[in-house]
Amino acid sequence: MLFISPPFGNYINLPNTISIRGSFTLKERPGKWPQILKTLRYIPYLNGWVNKIGLRNPGIDYAIRTYKKGEIISIAILEKEEIPLLVEKIPDDMDIELNVSCPNTDKHMVNKGLKPFINSKRRWCIIKLSPVEEFENVRMFYDQGFRQFHCCNTLPVKQGGLSGPSVKGYSLFMIQHFHKYYRNKCEIIGGGGVRTLKDVKDYKEAGADHVSVSSLFFNPFMFGKFYSEWNYFE
Repeated sequence: MLFISPPFGNYINLPNTISIRGSFTLKERPGKWPQILKTLRYIPYLNGWVNKIGLRNPGIDYAIRTYKKGEIISIAILEKEEIPLLVEKIPDDMDIELNVSCPNTDKHMVNKGLKPFINSKRRWCIIKLSPVEEFENVRMFYDQGFRQFHCCNTLPVKQGGLSGPSVKGYSLFMIQHFHKYYRNKCEIIGGGGVRTLKDVKDYKEAGADHVSVSSLFFNPFMFGKFYSEWNYFE
């Protein structure tokens, strides 16, 4: 399966893909578009796009109101006290991704006590990992019962969160860790720098079951070519 990650998953729905919307927090965090205009940049020497949006979003109530079956809602938790409130608000059959790894906020993401989000009604209950996630945290998520992981989020750099080809090596390393220690026990989405079917092959050979794209949409021609080839070969 091909996943469309945020921010483009908020706006683009295509056949044979799953859009991930978000990330959404318990309460609204205004100022998204000014922050995008202020911080989104392509940095040639980093070979990727950098942003520092900081989880600006309209809040989980908006996400629930506008949710459509077949989408995945990305959720970011800023305080542990928010967990029971979010669990109560979010419908049991809403597919979710828990973003435990956003580098662009002044708060540390909550990554413990997430087991209440898991239930049998959800097809997807994904943990989105940082490219530099500690393996002991991976074990902690696994021990909590999570079996779906997205490798990986943006890479923390001085200017914000870096996306694009520079992330690919980190993601492959994380996926190889899963393949070595959790082989056939987890469902893995590989993302970061996917531009061609060669990248897809690299991810799948490392152990990914699916792939995700996002910054590829900055080049519509390149995405169109990739999407056509994806549909043909898949």
